[in-house]
This record gives sequence, structure tokens and C-alpha cells, in this order.
Amino acid sequence: MSVPWFKSLAIFGRELVSNPRPMGAACPSSPGLARRVARMVGRRPETYVLEIGAGTGAITSALLRHCVPPERLVAIERSPSLVKLLRQRFAGVNIIEGDACDLHRTLERAGGLDLKRITHVVSSLPLRSLPPAQVEQISKEFFKLLAHGSHLVQYTYNLRNGSGEVFADLHRHASSVVWLNLPPARVEVFAASRAPGGHGVFNGRHSSKFALRPNTTAANATHRQ
Repeated sequence: MSVPWFKSLAIFGRELVSNPRPMGAACPSSPGLARRVARMVGRRPETYVLEIGAGTGAITSALLRHCVPPERLVAIERSPSLVKLLRQRFAGVNIIEGDACDLHRTLERAGGLDLKRITHVVSSLPLRSLPPAQVEQISKEFFKLLAHGSHLVQYTYNLRNGSGEVFADLHRHASSVVWLNLPPARVEVFAASRAPGGHGVFNGRHSSKFALRPNTTAANATHRQ
């Protein structure tokens, strides 16, 4: 279903006014930023991509255009109104209302995909504007996924330092600045260090499978950038 751009912008504006901190920016991500994120992910038709903080779907649209078919994209968003918008815009995408602080249990409740088939986690979370305790918990959830060999693609408006301080235990593989965005953003790719034999350094015991039931609603969610 096609959703007019002004409707998306209006919903974004309402979210920004009612709860500005989780939104992280005064404008939705630009097409240029969305394309750069998609370029960092690359073409992944046989695997899965997990998007955290999908917002109005600017990044989602680029991921579908350049990276994965709809059935191989899983998008998590905290805002019920944005979840509704995303479901109207992107038929076939598994869109989950959920919390990045409780990411693994949210995915497990949604049900049935081998987490090892997720090659990239794309994060639009405004980590610099969130409380430290939330950032720490989100980082732990990301580490669990990266233990399976996934890469994290995160963008930030901190051009000087990027997200390196937040993900100090990860290895940054790539970094690029998108100047034609409001404000300009830095896109970075992180991965967990690898132990001998190809296993990640984060080896907590948790389920590696969840079952995808379309349009699942979990506990109220987390944030976007």
C-alpha cells in the first residue's frame, strides 16, 4: 500500500513532539543516508537483515530496494503509530512492535528464524541521547547477535567520534560520512572479534531460533535515530 510522503512526515512530527528523545533527529533520514546504509549492508538475497528503529521507513525502503526481499527483512519499531505506518507501507516485511532493550526475547516471542542467518543488524537508535543504562542494555543485546557473526551497521550524528565509545568492545570495519543529510551523519560497520575456529567472543547461552509470525506485537519498544 502506498502511503503519501506527507502522511509519513506528519506522523514523524507527532512522534517528535510527543517524545523527542527517542526520535534523535528533527527530520527523517534522507535518501542519501538510506542509500549509504544499504551500501554498507550490500546485496543479501539469501540471508536476513534485522532493522532496529525503523521509524517512518526511509532506511527500510532502501534495504528492500538494494539488499533483501521483503520476506528476509525483519524491522523492529517501538512506536505503535509508526508500526502501523510501516505495515501500511511495506507488505511482506516482518514488522514487530518491540523494545531494543529486550531484543532477544522480543524476537523469540515473534518466533522461527535461525539467528545465524542474520548477516546484518541495521540500527537507527539515537544512542547518544538515551540514558546510559538503556544504552548499556541495548549494547548487550547487540553483542548477543554479533556473537553469531553478524555485522552491526549504526549511524550517528557524532561525526568526530562516531559510535566507537558506545561499542568499545567491537571492531569497526568501515566508516563513512553522509554530508547531504540533516544533520550530517556518520555510518559505521562493527563486528565482534572472532575467536579461533570462527566463534564470536560473546558466547552467552540463549536460544538461536525464533519463529516469525507476521505483524507481531511485543512489549512497548525502544528508540530510533
